[in-house]
Amino acid sequence: MTPAELSRTVLRSVRGAVEEQELSVPVPARIVVQPPPRPGCGDYASNVALQLARQAGRPAREVAEILRKRLTGSAGIARVEIAGPGFLNFTLGDGAQVALVREVLAQGDGYGDRSARSARGVGGDDVASPGPGAGPHPDPAPRARDVVVAEALARIQAAAGVAAGDGGRAAPVATPPDLTDLIARLGVDEARWVLLRPAAQDPVRVPERPVQRESNPRFRVQYAAARARALGRYARELGFGSEPGDVGAPAVDHAAGDGPSAGSASAAQTLQTFHTLLATYPSVIDLAARLRAPDRVVRHLEATADAFFRWHDVYPPLPAGEQKPLAVHRARLALAEAGGTVLANGLRLLGISAPEHL
Repeated sequence: MTPAELSRTVLRSVRGAVEEQELSVPVPARIVVQPPPRPGCGDYASNVALQLARQAGRPAREVAEILRKRLTGSAGIARVEIAGPGFLNFTLGDGAQVALVREVLAQGDGYGDRSARSARGVGGDDVASPGPGAGPHPDPAPRARDVVVAEALARIQAAAGVAAGDGGRAAPVATPPDLTDLIARLGVDEARWVLLRPAAQDPVRVPERPVQRESNPRFRVQYAAARARALGRYARELGFGSEPGDVGAPAVDHAAGDGPSAGSASAAQTLQTFHTLLATYPSVIDLAARLRAPDRVVRHLEATADAFFRWHDVYPPLPAGEQKPLAVHRARLALAEAGGTVLANGLRLLGISAPEHL
């Protein structure tokens, strides 16, 4: 179950409570579910009960209990709990993570893309109206930033199905001299990343030269995407392919504290974090489109790449030594491929390459 599916399930529970007169409130157009702020609070959380409480004229925890009873036993939901003043915390069923991987792999380039056409079909010269980066800036490349932000927003808004701010697309814009100079100095990918990474209100910080190592977040994201593809090539050489399923127990002690239980908990959290970032990628695209903030996509890709490497170290997708490929290796390979799909899709939306080799 993805966050979007969970949101629709919660919305149906609200609609059912209203229709059966358990609640007297307007049915909201949409319900937000998101990862909980702290580990150990389920897979996702929603503050819908707090939002409805005032309109219902009832305590939020009472509203939450009405919804909890309706949601308990829903397909894909293992447990619903009430926390704090009335938050609903959801723990998904065992098959939710496998279903997510299947969905990502089935949609491929279209995962996170609501539009009728693939995001890679939107050309770099098809420019939407300038986004939050428009106007004068105290950074080294203001005009370059305007153009690159507008190009990225055109792709992101097309993927999210959100119309450009001016109701259409602006005429193609020639590459400004400051962008040409920046590309000559840093290369296309690094130049675009440098201009897209800061939030609109933050200045652009241009490095002296591009650094091709993991201390550079752009390189780290591209490397993670390339590594996911490489795992598939290595697996084929070993005679096996991917199949979504149970990734099994961690292969190394990943303890953040003392003892094996701490290691198991830390490994489980590593796995959960990686799954959550894959599941929330489409909602990040939607949010970036609505806020006209491509930096949201950049930060999500950085977090996904970091989670990929942590997960990869704890749940290695390839057999070691003379070990024969097992079902867990096929399942881990599928999860790695899903991670690579999300990273590559996000890079393409930003106009940055997702190379097969790096």
